[in-house]
Parts: sequence; structure tokens; C-alpha cells
Amino acid sequence: MKEVVEYWITTAEHDKDTMDVLYTTKRYSDALFFGHIILEKILKALVVKETGKHAPYIHDLLQLHKLSGVVLSEAEITLLDEVDDFNIRARYPEHKHEFYKKATEEFSGRYITAINNLYQKLCQKTKL
Repeated sequence: MKEVVEYWITTAEHDKDTMDVLYTTKRYSDALFFGHIILEKILKALVVKETGKHAPYIHDLLQLHKLSGVVLSEAEITLLDEVDDFNIRARYPEHKHEFYKKATEEFSGRYITAINNLYQKLCQKTKL
């Protein structure tokens, strides 16, 4: 299972770089979509570490958080719930246009910062 944990960590790191580039190039909605992906992957690493089993084929950050056993603050749990929306809105055509308009530099910057902070915290948990 150590190799599986490392897979999730490595791919999350790669996708974090992608998120950062997308944000820098003002592709805000895409950056937020990748923000969801990096939190999903680092949580899956923690699920595997905690359970000794493969992570489930789900994208729900709140469910993955529960399975991971990691203690988070209410604000961090709220962030996971809000970031879950970025996965759906950035993926499905009926929501994309609305999400593009919502994903301004200011809106996205707040979330990218929060996502990065939580990501770093969760990365530390993978090392314990």
C-alpha cells in the first residue's frame, strides 16, 4: 500500500503545479477544478494510509475526509464542501458558463490560497 500512497501524493503534486500555472495564466475556473483534484488525491493518499485499502472511486471530498480519519476544523470542512462544487461546475456544460463568470481573480485567489493551505496541512499528515 505504500506505493499506492506514493502514487496519490506524486500525482497530487503534479496537479498542484498545473493548478498554479492555470491560476498564473488567468485560467481561474480550470485552476479551481484542479484545486478540487489535488485535495481529492491527497485525501485518497490519507484514506489508503489510514485503511490499508485502495481509496474508493469517488470524488466527494467530504466522504473522503471522513474515511481518512484526519481531524479538520469546521472552516476546513466547509472549504471541502465548497471546493466539491468546483468539480461539478467546471466539468458539466450546463454549469460551465455560470462558473466561468463566477471564477474571477479575486474569488479564485481566495480559494486557491485556502486550497494551498489545506493541501500543505494534509501533505504533512501523509508523513506522520
